[in-house]
Amino acid sequence: MANEVNMKDLLEAGAHFGHKTSRWHPKMAQYIHSKRGGIHIIDLSKSVESINAAMRFLNDTAASGKQILLVGTKRQAQSIVKEAAVATNMPYVTERWLGGMLTNWNTIGGRIKHLKDLESRMASGELANRYSKLEVQRFQEEIDELNRIYGGIKDLNGKPGAIYIVDVITEANAVREANRIGIPIVGIVDSNSDPTLINYPIPANDDAIKTLQLITDYVRSAIEEGKAKQAKKAPVAEKKED
Repeated sequence: MANEVNMKDLLEAGAHFGHKTSRWHPKMAQYIHSKRGGIHIIDLSKSVESINAAMRFLNDTAASGKQILLVGTKRQAQSIVKEAAVATNMPYVTERWLGGMLTNWNTIGGRIKHLKDLESRMASGELANRYSKLEVQRFQEEIDELNRIYGGIKDLNGKPGAIYIVDVITEANAVREANRIGIPIVGIVDSNSDPTLINYPIPANDDAIKTLQLITDYVRSAIEEGKAKQAKKAPVAEKKED
């Protein structure tokens, strides 16, 4: 992997700070190093191993041409997740997770189709030609609102190859839906999380902005490297077809 995981960077980002010992999840025991001042300290050596495993998986997923859905709706994660998704041209959810986003794609897809149709009609001038300025303004307001809700998944091609979640408790519905239809999950698990629900759990502080940024940067790097591999393979496949 191009971007090596550095334990010192994780330490400086505060990735080792868990929650109060009274709030811990017993299944996180294997990832706990010690207790300090009434909080659990996460074993960063396990974090490094977990991030490396997650990066290899995401690298392979991106290299296979599959999409990776990035999810982070809590305030401190929204801009971090959106920036990584936009940079890698991957779908994302940074507003409220909508029930059925993965398990009821027909309904969600219908709303996205409606959004794209409105955008197309607006861009072509059809709406301006057929409706008053006030009505056109209302159409634009509808487009803006739909983009706020669905903009990040507008180009999601059905079932993604993986999903990255920065807080598996906040995004419990996303975890549940992904598990229900067999989408592998890469997720940050704090000391109060159940890591057995996640295919590639990353033990770390899921509240510290520096930690979320650092781990998401690793994720971004893995996706970018995987997409670069996929881009190299594409011309080779085209030549064989010729």
